[in-house]
Amino acid sequence: MIRRRHLLAATASALAAPAIVERANAQSAFDWKQFKGQSIEVNYQLSPRGDLARAHMKEFEELTGMSVGFEQIPEQQQRPKVAMEMATGHPSFDAVNVGMHVQKRLIEKAKWMEDLRPYIADKSLTNPDFDLADFSKPSMAVATGADGKLNVLPLNQDLFILFWNKALFAQKGLKGPPQTLDEMMTMAHQLTDAPKGVYGFVGRGLKNANMTFWDDILLKWDQETVTADGKKLLTDTPAAIEAGTWYQKIMRDCAPPGVIGYNWNECQTTFMQSRAAMWWDGIGFSAPLLDPTKSKVVDSVAFAPDPAGPASAGNVRNCATFIDGIGIPATAKNPKAAWLFVQWATGKEMLGEVLRTGSGTPARLSVYARADIIKGSKFPQEWFDTTGISLKMARSGLPVIVPVTEFRDTVGTGVTNTLAGADVATELKRVTAQFQPVLDKSNET
Repeated sequence: MIRRRHLLAATASALAAPAIVERANAQSAFDWKQFKGQSIEVNYQLSPRGDLARAHMKEFEELTGMSVGFEQIPEQQQRPKVAMEMATGHPSFDAVNVGMHVQKRLIEKAKWMEDLRPYIADKSLTNPDFDLADFSKPSMAVATGADGKLNVLPLNQDLFILFWNKALFAQKGLKGPPQTLDEMMTMAHQLTDAPKGVYGFVGRGLKNANMTFWDDILLKWDQETVTADGKKLLTDTPAAIEAGTWYQKIMRDCAPPGVIGYNWNECQTTFMQSRAAMWWDGIGFSAPLLDPTKSKVVDSVAFAPDPAGPASAGNVRNCATFIDGIGIPATAKNPKAAWLFVQWATGKEMLGEVLRTGSGTPARLSVYARADIIKGSKFPQEWFDTTGISLKMARSGLPVIVPVTEFRDTVGTGVTNTLAGADVATELKRVTAQFQPVLDKSNET
């Protein structure tokens, strides 16, 4: 049975959930113990999905008779670690969680990952209930290379949404959530009460991390950051400058002091302490907000889709999505044993738990149709409605290019500088000129 202490460690729902081990065994006569006694190493980005996998790890070990070494690292440290180890050809992990929104082109170009198609086709290695067709088409498109190689299995399709505090809104006589960027800006100013340590808004200000937030704003102008062919930057267009100006104003006027150094975790803590009325970030960060041992906003938090953009841009409603997956390095020491972990981690039961506990928005379609998940969740119907709306208006939150980390660093530096008072147009033109040659070079090979 799922252990309560594990669920608490994962900030998951305290409600009883189906026993994954028991249901997996009941599904088929598939031999989960064919690699009994073996050990594998698994590497995850720090996230609620990683927390949940860790919380259920004993169940996987009981199911398979294997032992698992499990490592979780913050995203900004995990990406370079994975890249460095993969480049050596001797990774320390047998299965790895990768952000395909960041590393897709690099993984494909460097041929780092095993092709998972032969594993799936091997009936002795794959549970017949696995159901590859259950993954969403957008997530499979990201997981699959131009050559047809299946580099990873989709794990999560994160979505930017708005978290808002009903109690703080009510104190100011405001009805939420805001429906447009203009409404959000007005409300954020009305909700800010700096002498009391309460602010109308909080969002990512830290270099690199802020890039995805700014891009989510830019999508409200119906614009990407790079042309569709991946060759020309669009980071200094009139729309990009308008989006940057909106970002600068709400962060400088309505966010806490020091927000220039905030990543998602500092934003989450600020919102959970009821010190910010609105927070705009990934839906996968929802679970801790409803954990009474950590959050002061359990009874006041509400969830809403992203607001629409300005009327001048057609009141467009888009939200950024970021898809990550899990796969097996081409030079993994125990690839077949690792495949059991990969299919378990992306199976219907585990991804059902991700949805039920609010730890993310899984790429499997079937979990959204399960009444038992909705009924057994701590999250209100509003959260599921927000998910459904956001999935329909999701667009990539980062350009699909090889040097995407450098892109985030370069543009993110410019965005950070605007929080210190730099002119938005000047900064965006500067970073565009700086990064365009890097993009040009990456497209030469």
